[in-house]
Amino acid sequence: MNPAEIVAALVAPEGRRDPYPLYELLRAHGPVVPVRPGLTVAVGYAEINRALRDNRLRVQDAAGYDHIYPAWRSHSSLRGYTDSMLYRNPPGHTQTRRLVSSGFTPARVAGMQESVERMVHRLLDRLADLGAGGTPVDYIAEFASRLPIAVISALIGVPEDDQKWFRQVASDLTIALEGITNVSRLSIADKAMDELAGYFGELIDDRRRHPADDMLTALVRAHDDGTRLSHDELVGNLMLLLTAGFETTSFLLGHGLRLAFEHPGQAARLRAEPGFATAYVEEVLRFEAPVQATSRWAETATDVSGVPVPGGTKVVLMLAAGNRDPRRFPDPDRFDPDRPDVQPLSFGAGPHFCLGAPLSRMEARIALPLLLRRFPALSAAEPPDHRDRWVGRGLHRFLVTTS
Repeated sequence: MNPAEIVAALVAPEGRRDPYPLYELLRAHGPVVPVRPGLTVAVGYAEINRALRDNRLRVQDAAGYDHIYPAWRSHSSLRGYTDSMLYRNPPGHTQTRRLVSSGFTPARVAGMQESVERMVHRLLDRLADLGAGGTPVDYIAEFASRLPIAVISALIGVPEDDQKWFRQVASDLTIALEGITNVSRLSIADKAMDELAGYFGELIDDRRRHPADDMLTALVRAHDDGTRLSHDELVGNLMLLLTAGFETTSFLLGHGLRLAFEHPGQAARLRAEPGFATAYVEEVLRFEAPVQATSRWAETATDVSGVPVPGGTKVVLMLAAGNRDPRRFPDPDRFDPDRPDVQPLSFGAGPHFCLGAPLSRMEARIALPLLLRRFPALSAAEPPDHRDRWVGRGLHRFLVTTS
């Protein structure tokens, strides 16, 4: 297969189910691979790491979308995310990130540990009730999605009663994060964006009347002072925080349990060894990256690790492929939490490194050992069902029995 055929296979149904053999086919062409005019991909760990930090490569903002998909403004989901810091370059990105980062300081994340533990125990009680008598329970719907939604909602300031409908709406919205790999499904994301934008509009008005000690109040004040955030930027960043804050962690928790079932010795260590969860979570992130790829935009002619890249080229950085680069990780297809110096690319690097990464890691480090200790006989009731996506790789459904 030539590189263009491999990339086409990645976004096809079979490729979305198991992309890893296709990453290796791309790697055979080199760590940085020109695919066709206007598209280059990187699959090497070092090359991706450098590209993520290269200020010559920009995220695909509105101007980038104008170049590759002029009709993008007809989709409210693409407009909404493009108003967030995810698709902004300096100086706008720097200013917005500084505003939002106050909610993810090490002290604030550490201060949430007891709250996260309480949320976990409450969800474990719920699993026990739902799984009484050996009844199969969907671990994704009832735990792996509920926990990160509860955590990010508490951080933003979303009322608990409103969280129950977020999972499906937010999941639908993240179709837009796949970019234009599947334009036909963007109407689903548009509907979700419109629904959530209306909801956040009401919540913003409520915070103006009733300020609170939460991120939403801080962002509303940044908007209302008239200099730091427009209304569209305020709503776009709230959308980003909600969807990125829950889906990546949900995927991490799903893969973390699946791999524990596949490696019972590691599950036993999670139950018995304090501190082992840190190494385990890092290896889960390397082995099954929740976000498989991100992209950059070369506005003018440049190079990626010495490979010439013409101006107007999209550069897809295949994070999951980098995480299995044998030059960086010997025997990369082996799941090994004792692997030294892991440092996965899963949360990115450089100016756009995921702000919520420490919070996501903390949730997984707390949740997985507590889950396995609470239910020592926990087992899969049937094989897990992966979502039909490529960029956001996670489990859609995973039936388990607790006893």
